[in-house]
Amino acid sequence: MTLTELQKMNQGIYALLVIDVQQGLFKKSTHIYREAELLDNINTLVDRAHLNGVPVLYIQHSDSINLVKGSLNWQLHPDLHPQHADIIIHKQHGNAFEDTNLENMLRVKNVTSLVVMGLVTNGCVKATCLGARQLGYRVILISDGHSSYSKDASRLIEEWNQKLKAQGCELKAVSEIDFAKYGE
Repeated sequence: MTLTELQKMNQGIYALLVIDVQQGLFKKSTHIYREAELLDNINTLVDRAHLNGVPVLYIQHSDSINLVKGSLNWQLHPDLHPQHADIIIHKQHGNAFEDTNLENMLRVKNVTSLVVMGLVTNGCVKATCLGARQLGYRVILISDGHSSYSKDASRLIEEWNQKLKAQGCELKAVSEIDFAKYGE
C-alpha cells in the first residue's frame, strides 16, 4: 500500500523527529532563543510519544568544522535522553532525507505523518519539513518546538512558521499534541 493510500484511509501513523539538538549549537556566541523552553518542549513531546508507542527519531548532523562526528559538539544535548528503542539518524545535509536511511525507516514503520521539532529553524528544520512534504508526508511543525541561535530568532521562527504553513505544513503548539489520539 502506498503512502497516499494509507493517508486516504485515515490510518495515519505518526513519528516524532527531533532535529539537530546537539551540544555544539548551544555553544554559539548568540544563544539558542528560548533554550530552556525549547528543551522542555522537546522532552515533553518525547515523553508523550514514548507513552503512546509513537516512534522517536533523533536526527544528528555532522560536518567537518563545527559538528565533527564523534566530537563533544556533535553529541546530543545532555538534557535529551534517547531510549534504546529510539532511532538515531546521522546526516550531512540540511534535509534529513538526503543521503540517509530516514525514508526507509519511516516506510518500514508505515509512518505517514511527521511531528517535527529541533534546530535550526531556517536551516535543517526548514529543509527537512520541505523534504518531507515533497515525499508526501503530512508534516506537523511544532510552532514552539524549534529555534535558532540568530539574534533575529523570534522573527525567523514566526516567518518560517508561516512560510512552511504556506507549503502545506500544519502548525501546532506542544499543548495541542496528544499522541494518544493519533493512529486511531
